[in-house]
Amino acid sequence: MSRLEELVKAAGSVAISGHVRPDGDCIGSVMAIYQYLKRNMPHLQVRVFLEKPAPEFSCIEGIEEIDSLMEDEKEYDVFLIMDCSMDRVGAALPIAERAKTRINIDHHISNSGTGDINILKPKASSTCEVVFDLLEPAKMDAEIAKSLYLGMIHDTGVFKYSNTSPETLRIAAELISFGFDFSKLIDETFYEKTDAQNRIMGKALLNSRRLLNNKCIVSVVDGHLMEEYGVGPKDLDGIISQLRITKGVECALFLYQTQGEEYKVSMRSNSYVNVAEIASSFGGGGHIRAAGCTMSGSPDQIIDRLAERIAVQL
Repeated sequence: MSRLEELVKAAGSVAISGHVRPDGDCIGSVMAIYQYLKRNMPHLQVRVFLEKPAPEFSCIEGIEEIDSLMEDEKEYDVFLIMDCSMDRVGAALPIAERAKTRINIDHHISNSGTGDINILKPKASSTCEVVFDLLEPAKMDAEIAKSLYLGMIHDTGVFKYSNTSPETLRIAAELISFGFDFSKLIDETFYEKTDAQNRIMGKALLNSRRLLNNKCIVSVVDGHLMEEYGVGPKDLDGIISQLRITKGVECALFLYQTQGEEYKVSMRSNSYVNVAEIASSFGGGGHIRAAGCTMSGSPDQIIDRLAERIAVQL
């Protein structure tokens, strides 16, 4: 019996959720567990509560079964909190709070554990890597492997980020042995962009500027620009990664407006700046080389506050 099956063996109902604005690792880990439980514990009532995923993730089996309304008033026996702490599950929070047992599975270093049971592995490349160790490979299939691979490629930048370990690559090799089209999955969910996404990325790069002796690069997309280009927050994926690989840059910042003077901040570093530490100081979190937070003020005010913290580490 797998570790996951042991954790939920006494349950009759299981709810699964992840963080707001779900990314590849969130979706992959949530859906892999959903698929595994549906296959191997058919007596369980299993539901997924998550914000509607971006269209590029429609290739994941069962994605259409996600409940994005999250109005369920049932008391679930087990609530699985994936890829985040409980306070980041958004509209699913009341469902989590009503559950009899909460299990928190994550790999973010900023998560100290918000479940009754916590499975936290900050050295893992992704939550999908953590989930792999909870499953029994003999009870997996190509669709489950595909979901796990999705999370791993998204959180490692297709295995090029520093969080990629020999264990990450060993697991990836085992996953692709299940026979799904991994090359197509990478293209469709990681690299492929719409015309609008390409244009807003181009505009963000064109408007970028350098700070702190050119070691930091920053770009801002406000609500007016998003409206002009006909894009939403999910269309901005990839901008921060492109900023990060600018020659001579150690730290990259990308801000986009969510409402009024509120901005979502994404941070990336290359070698030594601990962006998780900076994000945590502003109420956010993440990884040492990739983190984020939400801040209020004008873009210049926010950038000045962040630059002050970054300068200490440069």
